[in-house]
Amino acid sequence: MQLARLVRPDARSALVIGLIDVRSVQRTTVVAGLTARYGLTNRLEVEGRIPYVYRNDDTVSRPINLEPSSASKVFNAEGSGLGDIELAGRYQLNLPKPGHPYFIGGLRLKTRTGEDPFEVDYLAAAPGLPTLQTSLPTGSGFYSLQPSLSMIYPTDPAVFFGGINYQWNIKRDVNKSLKGVQSSFVGEVDPGDAVGINFGMGLGLNERSSFSIGYEHTWIGKTRTDGSVTEGTTRLQTASLLLGYSYRLNKRASLSLSVGAGLTNDSPDTQFTLRLPYTF
Repeated sequence: MQLARLVRPDARSALVIGLIDVRSVQRTTVVAGLTARYGLTNRLEVEGRIPYVYRNDDTVSRPINLEPSSASKVFNAEGSGLGDIELAGRYQLNLPKPGHPYFIGGLRLKTRTGEDPFEVDYLAAAPGLPTLQTSLPTGSGFYSLQPSLSMIYPTDPAVFFGGINYQWNIKRDVNKSLKGVQSSFVGEVDPGDAVGINFGMGLGLNERSSFSIGYEHTWIGKTRTDGSVTEGTTRLQTASLLLGYSYRLNKRASLSLSVGAGLTNDSPDTQFTLRLPYTF
């Protein structure tokens, strides 16, 4: 289960003639996922993941116009349902000697089984201002492929790890208008690709428990519509500091808990992840 919470001013505050929209958004996302992994050989494994997503946004909007005062308005939207199903494979590239690192190559496919942003309803907050979603999507709306390379270096009692990945978000011909918004035809959309890195260390405390600390950083490119950069989009950077703890319950099951703190304006303020791996 994953919980992410984001509280920050909306970067898309609008300025038009005689009207300023000051807006803040509180976002909460809860993801419950079922993941299955199967080893085909001692070096190759495949994985499938089915997520269920719940999202809730509270938007506080205060239009400031030529009048002496204007009241704040609160708008709530939520959405829940099946998210984007993922399929992945990982292969151990080498058989290292003691004191040498392991290298693992991976490939992940994300589908678009969740409800996408082009299927939900929209509502204009006020004339001339950006629109709001009346229900929230549970998927990204795009297929993506993510190759990755990871390194694991065991050195008792610690394990060092790191990795790099590239996410190719495949462009899509949406060819429809947004629901509830006039003159909003959307053609071909090419979401920005992303490059990510991560590194950290795990430390064994005793035979049953371990502690980990890590850092992850992702650069996300601009979105393009019909070949041109979409108005109002910018490059994004997300970064998180991760602290984790794992405890082996028995020979088949363990419990893992991690907390992430966002380090940039584009990152969720807090991420909470709870996993219960079980070996059959």
